[in-house]
Amino acid sequence: MGVHIEAKSCAYAETVLLPGDPLRAKSMAEDLLDSVVLCNDVRGMLGFTGTYHGKKVSIQATGMGAPSISIYAHELVTEFGAKRLIRVGTCGAMDPELQLGELVFAQCASTNSSMNRHRFNGMDFAPCATFELLESAVNQARNKGVSFKVGGVMTNDFFYSDDPESWKIWARYGVLAMEMETSALYTLAASKAVEALSILTVSDSLHTGKALSPAQREKAYQDSAAIALALL
Repeated sequence: MGVHIEAKSCAYAETVLLPGDPLRAKSMAEDLLDSVVLCNDVRGMLGFTGTYHGKKVSIQATGMGAPSISIYAHELVTEFGAKRLIRVGTCGAMDPELQLGELVFAQCASTNSSMNRHRFNGMDFAPCATFELLESAVNQARNKGVSFKVGGVMTNDFFYSDDPESWKIWARYGVLAMEMETSALYTLAASKAVEALSILTVSDSLHTGKALSPAQREKAYQDSAAIALALL
């Protein structure tokens, strides 16, 4: 039993999907899995285990930001035996060619977080996805006819920045999108020798200011969840 995950009523699967929103985790479990069991509700951070085409899979909410996802990913791996962590979340497009609803497969993650600087005594670490998961996700997207891009993302500690133009330096260096968790997830996966991938849906554009409506987000999540589950 972990501090933030109890899992009294079920066991977590080796593959865990990681949405940030607890209600998103609930709807994904109910809509996509069979034989669903509630595993965790500590602090309202819901977790579930069920089956998908006969294969066991779990879905655990992680909250927002690098510290939050680090807590849940750490406990899933060290306390419950998770081997494969797949973030299913959203991002803001910094690449002007990315359209709302498109998917971004995060190959690597830059960050302005100081977590890795503390971990590596002031040096930089380059957190990357597990290649086999990334390759499989690309193949699944192509087979399903889903529009996507592969590349670097930027994990931001700030949702509301004092400098609204700060994202442009990252865009200048080819970073595709901004989000808040991937760098921490990939770093933890590397430290624990487990697999990790972030599959991100473009929910808004930093260029145009346009954003998906709640109904559009619901539909867009179906593509990312379908690809994540196909990786089983």
